[in-house]
Amino acid sequence: MEREITAIKAQKRNHQRVSIYLDGEFAFGLSRFVAGWLEPGRKLSQAEIETLLIKDTYEVAFQKALQFIQYRPRSIEETRRRLNEKGFSSDVIETTIDKLLEKKWLDDLDFARQWIENRNTFRPRSERLLAYELRLKGLAEDKIKQALEKYAGDENELAYQAGIKKAKQCQHESKFDFQKKVGGFLGRRGFHYGIVKPAVERLWKEFSSPLDERLPDH
Repeated sequence: MEREITAIKAQKRNHQRVSIYLDGEFAFGLSRFVAGWLEPGRKLSQAEIETLLIKDTYEVAFQKALQFIQYRPRSIEETRRRLNEKGFSSDVIETTIDKLLEKKWLDDLDFARQWIENRNTFRPRSERLLAYELRLKGLAEDKIKQALEKYAGDENELAYQAGIKKAKQCQHESKFDFQKKVGGFLGRRGFHYGIVKPAVERLWKEFSSPLDERLPDH
């Protein structure tokens, strides 16, 4: 049985969607893109209605994914997880991912490079910890390795840069406490002892206060 479109109204809360009225009653909502060819007076069969609803689901998933990746760069797996959290089926998710890949709006190698560059600039850490973080984002080992080969910096310099802020905070500490706190901080950033020890020594020489400034008043 066919039903007639009696009205198409823009939704107040989302201007990118419209409400479809069939036979004088609200029937369902659609994205403007999916509903673009509809007009009042047109009759729809049940099969056509079901097709519209399916297309709308795919369009909604695509728009949700776009919103997610436009906020900041995302990995493929992060995007997949997000769509799964939103309740989309695996078929809808994978079709959406394929569409984003085709348009080059998702690229795990580019994501890894941006992640490493950002970390090296603002919060330096070891290659080992960078690799661990990227694995949590769902990246494959070959992508991680490829990104690290080109974008990871010198570990000694990274450890030094990572420790500057902590060294300044500890500049009035004794050498023992300075080494303990700054060394522990760098260890938590993923640097090995062989990298941490010389970095802490360098930081101590450059940022520790003179001895008389660290002695208590008598």
